[in-house]
Amino acid sequence: MRLNEIRARLHRQPFVPVRVFVSDGSHYDVRHPDFMLLSHMEVVIGLDPGADRFPERNAYIDPVHITRIEPINGERPRRSAKRRKRGT
Repeated sequence: MRLNEIRARLHRQPFVPVRVFVSDGSHYDVRHPDFMLLSHMEVVIGLDPGADRFPERNAYIDPVHITRIEPINGERPRRSAKRRKRGT
């Protein structure tokens, strides 16, 4: 997945918690934008936030292995503009 696509999801306002799917079949939940860091070489996702709200551990992922990102609630993001039907 392209970094600019990942960045767009991370900086969406209001932030929508997302599930990041990886090519090995695993996935990671990002419930707050502070728990995801992007660079050209890797994406770092903070996992298992403790009582102090700091991640207990991190997942380090090469961006090419991110296959898709979906909202955690299962809903697809709404479009800002509605399409018109043809012929009306």
